[in-house]
Amino acid sequence: MARITDWCALAALAWLLPSAVPAATPGDYVAAVNRARAERVEQLKQADGYLTLTASGWLQTGTNSIGSAPDNRFRIPAAPAHMGTLEVGADGRVELHLSDPQGISIDGKPAGITSVLHTQGPDGRQSPTRVGFAGSYLYVVENGAQRGLRVKDNNARLRTHFPGLDYFPIDPSWRIEAIWQPFDPPGSLEVAYVTGTVQDTPIPGKAVFERDGQTFELQPIAEGDRLFFVFSDLTAGRLTYGGARFLYAEAPKDGKVVLDFNLAENPPCAITPHVVCPLAPPENRLKLPVTAGEKKFAGHDD
Repeated sequence: MARITDWCALAALAWLLPSAVPAATPGDYVAAVNRARAERVEQLKQADGYLTLTASGWLQTGTNSIGSAPDNRFRIPAAPAHMGTLEVGADGRVELHLSDPQGISIDGKPAGITSVLHTQGPDGRQSPTRVGFAGSYLYVVENGAQRGLRVKDNNARLRTHFPGLDYFPIDPSWRIEAIWQPFDPPGSLEVAYVTGTVQDTPIPGKAVFERDGQTFELQPIAEGDRLFFVFSDLTAGRLTYGGARFLYAEAPKDGKVVLDFNLAENPPCAITPHVVCPLAPPENRLKLPVTAGEKKFAGHDD
């Protein structure tokens, strides 16, 4: 089943990501990084987060059968065997047609045979219609002309039995004060996904730093008052997730920006198979091993 590319959902992850840990004594710094890591895990385990996803995919224009039986276009765990269909019009309108509405709710109220579903827009501000069943719920997201299905269950095993995250040892030398070079006018960066789609993204500048006697650069995406780096390095595919890792940094100050690689994180797609994340652009593929931050997630059952 196709997974959902959701760039705006990734942008919304800002609240899940810890703020930069300030410089301190070595003992205080290690304690602060450990607190930030523990907070990230607790936030990941909150209700309705990525750990609760149990199914996802792109809807096609026309009829999309849904249910737990294997002959449905979208197989949904815990749903009735042949729950019904999602009808997608040429204008993007989505209607749910249920085989039997008993035990199914629409935004907490008993469902009828047919319902028009509001979608979650790309900015994440519009709340989608929730179709509840057996402790799970489904909803529809939109990305341009595309409509995608997502299913969540707050009792999903990945959430209730989350195995935790693996890390490199905390190394204060990976908290690097880089030189910030703003772009005027802003530049752009082509961000590609494993699905083959490419998104042209504005870039406010670049961070330039030295490591092991060499100079390196990273180009971030602006996320509010912080910077969002999608990068990879020579550990990718071996010790860390192959597509990319994420790193947030506070806004530049006095021509400097702090890159704390001890806070580098796996993208959601490294943890759950139901999200497609961006690949590190060529400009952000560091030719050095960044032995800091989160290692490859080893918690999948498959």
